[in-house]
Amino acid sequence: MKSPPPVVSIVVPVHNELENLPRLHAEVCQALDGRSSSFELILVDDGSTDGSVEVIKKLVSQDSRVKSVILRRNFGQTAAMQAGIDHAQGDVIVTLDGDLQNDPADIPMMLETIDQGYDLVHGWRKQRQDYFLSRRLPSRLANWLISRTTKFPIHDLGCTLKAIRREIAGELNLYGEMHRFIPILAHLRGARCCEVVTHHRPRIHGKTKYGLDRTFRVVLDLLTVWYMQRFLASPMKLFGGIGIVTFLVSLLCCGGCVFMKLFSDFDMTGNPLFLLSAISGLASIQFFSLGLLGEVGTRTYFHSAARTSYAVRETCGWDSPSRETLQFRVRANAA
Repeated sequence: MKSPPPVVSIVVPVHNELENLPRLHAEVCQALDGRSSSFELILVDDGSTDGSVEVIKKLVSQDSRVKSVILRRNFGQTAAMQAGIDHAQGDVIVTLDGDLQNDPADIPMMLETIDQGYDLVHGWRKQRQDYFLSRRLPSRLANWLISRTTKFPIHDLGCTLKAIRREIAGELNLYGEMHRFIPILAHLRGARCCEVVTHHRPRIHGKTKYGLDRTFRVVLDLLTVWYMQRFLASPMKLFGGIGIVTFLVSLLCCGGCVFMKLFSDFDMTGNPLFLLSAISGLASIQFFSLGLLGEVGTRTYFHSAARTSYAVRETCGWDSPSRETLQFRVRANAA
């Protein structure tokens, strides 16, 4: 007999966290066992090479609430998180790091905040237990820049611990390294978001997967989010606007050249205004073309079939109809 779906899904991307997994499982169970609502723990292995897969399968065999998604290779945290969200069956999805720096004891508090009417609750590691120069300082600068650019008030976008309603999570298409922008992407979909202070602990086992180079990737992703926030539905507003400006520059320079030729018999050979007029005219054509291509791409984006940024090798712990359920969910998201 098929068991009823859980109310809460805990999604944990895992990459070489062999020693942390048993304790992670124990702490999640301890945090949620006292609640009346059921839960599932989805461990998504993102190409681990340290034996994490074997530990995950052992946990699946020991606890029916543990599910696993084993990816074929290392696709990155965003793709692993998307895989877990796609397979989640709960009404509320909680994302959690596998390194034990997020405290599972904060999950009930976040679920209670969700019950107050919010669609997404994201954590704020106010007392962060990381090195200042390599982790905390770049994070503060990145969060300040993101908050100023997107006009979205937030202190800690890098905190993986989040609780989000399933219908909102199903509308998010995560790729690249967009997992850290989940609150902003959900806000763009009209979700009611709330930030709460959560505990943060020093890493005990394993090595961090992030360094200073993450700051540069965040800035590049920020440009993408800024574009999506303002011009995703109508790229012509951006590229067409720039095209109009460059066309006006070309027109003014051309008018200046004609005036100089007619009234002063000025030699046009090597005239800077003539060169600027030609370059600006070509640039305006290019920007208008980019706007048209962007509009076509937008229509394709909103009407194309859904594609995933990951490839699953195997799954464990689900009932057999889960594949059909996942395919239906993917088709619904595409529609």
